[in-house]
Amino acid sequence: MTAPRALVVVDVQPTFCEGGELAVEGGNKVAEDVAAYVAAHRDRYELVVTTQDWHIDPGEHFSDDPDYVDSWPPHGLAGTPNAELHPALAGLAPDAAVRKGQYAHGYSGFEGTDDDGRSLEQVLRDAGVGAVDVVGLVESHCVKHTSLDAVGAGFATRVLTDLTIPVSPEQGEQARAQLTAAGVELADSTAV
Repeated sequence: MTAPRALVVVDVQPTFCEGGELAVEGGNKVAEDVAAYVAAHRDRYELVVTTQDWHIDPGEHFSDDPDYVDSWPPHGLAGTPNAELHPALAGLAPDAAVRKGQYAHGYSGFEGTDDDGRSLEQVLRDAGVGAVDVVGLVESHCVKHTSLDAVGAGFATRVLTDLTIPVSPEQGEQARAQLTAAGVELADSTAV
């Protein structure tokens, strides 16, 4: 018998889409594609969990002179419209929502908590989940870190590569190499 599977929707927020503070070309399309995928395949998952960058005072994560490696322009500001879930996900109705990065970088969903103070790992364990599919924004950063932490925590982890996008093709290649080396499966959503 296969372990119950969760879908982790990482940081699908306007702040990372065209017109946002830290926009990635193709972000809006990823949001629309994730919404369509969940609408068509929600029955595959024990639960659907969203993560959001929800920065209050993340220290050196924000910079007026960012290096785009360890420091970034302000983004995902707690309480702002661009930190909310993308409008394309309005009908998603996640089973749990995790916010991360309030006072730290918060690249991984596993660094965040839900409104009850449960970590992403606890949310998944409470639901009896043993496997996760990870989608969202962006592949080379928060999707990668969330996936690496998931496999590190013992979850069978798969990134649905057509439902995410990297900051650049080069960073995408590097992320996929790291994920594969860590034991994360890379798959197209149409093939799972």
